[in-house]
Amino acid sequence: MMTPYIEIEGRKIGRDFSPLVIAEIGINHEGDFEKALQMIDDAVAAGCECVKFQCHVIEDEMIPNDVIPGNATESIWDIMARCALTEEEEVKLMAYCRGKGVIYMSTPFSRAAADRLEQMGVSAYKIGSGECNNFPLIEHIAKFGKPVILSTGMNDLTTITKSVAILRKHNIQFALLHCTSMYPTPYEKIRLGALHELQTEFDDAVVGLSDHSLSNFPCLGAVSCGASILERHFVSDKKWPGPDVEISMNPAELKELINGSKIIHQCLGGSKEILAEEQPTIDFAYATVVSIAKIKKGDTFSKDNLWVKRPGTGEILAADYENILGKTAAIDIPDKVHIKLDWVIQ
Repeated sequence: MMTPYIEIEGRKIGRDFSPLVIAEIGINHEGDFEKALQMIDDAVAAGCECVKFQCHVIEDEMIPNDVIPGNATESIWDIMARCALTEEEEVKLMAYCRGKGVIYMSTPFSRAAADRLEQMGVSAYKIGSGECNNFPLIEHIAKFGKPVILSTGMNDLTTITKSVAILRKHNIQFALLHCTSMYPTPYEKIRLGALHELQTEFDDAVVGLSDHSLSNFPCLGAVSCGASILERHFVSDKKWPGPDVEISMNPAELKELINGSKIIHQCLGGSKEILAEEQPTIDFAYATVVSIAKIKKGDTFSKDNLWVKRPGTGEILAADYENILGKTAAIDIPDKVHIKLDWVIQ
């Protein structure tokens, strides 16, 4: 039976496939369209398959406020007003991504933003952690019938279960990303064990990690815990301004994450058995029973005339050495040769 998977623009995503790395450009462009294009180019050059933006229609997303996020020095209203892209710019970015052969994704933070993305013709939706318990918005997006990747930071299994029920009701493919909404996230707060919980509670879901720490290590570790999607913020130059730049990977780190996650995925599975491909090593590395003195026909095998040495091309393995001791030689045996089974009188 195949494990759960989702498919976006022909790319299958699940435990049977290499992890999908999402470069979260987000608002690192700070509203600069040319910066956004550069980050797409740099992500593609690093081998990335998917870049993600954020879609903000401010008036439909929030009321005017002076709430300052923990990783910023200005209000969330001012940040989003400065960083929001126009619909025309977002259309151009999606077309640019498709021209480059990279999946374009965007997170809608409101109903109007979701409608904009649907009109643009996006292939899938990423729903952020802040909207994981926004059931009306999840319902609105799920009605589009397209795959959904849902981040679950700041939410527990009770809330996630309600969100998943909506996604299941609309019979859409979905993935759940474990996330800790701290910027940056201390390593001891990442809790990779939550991936197993998500897999156990929602066995029809693809799972992954959306990470806000300061390195690739949590994402790489998550692959061995079953993560099929890895998401980190991305920026072309860490000297650029922006509230998310501190927790962002640069092009070199993105390439490292892509390559490293593929390698770790290749290492998964299997069982503890001897491979046929190990035989050349067995031939020289195993120890087998050999004579360490001349042995005459009728002599008793003992520790004085038998021992175990390499190479491993003899008939009697070291593990069977004790079984040969005390038995009788069927023929004359020279010194320093492998002992054959038919030389031993049983």
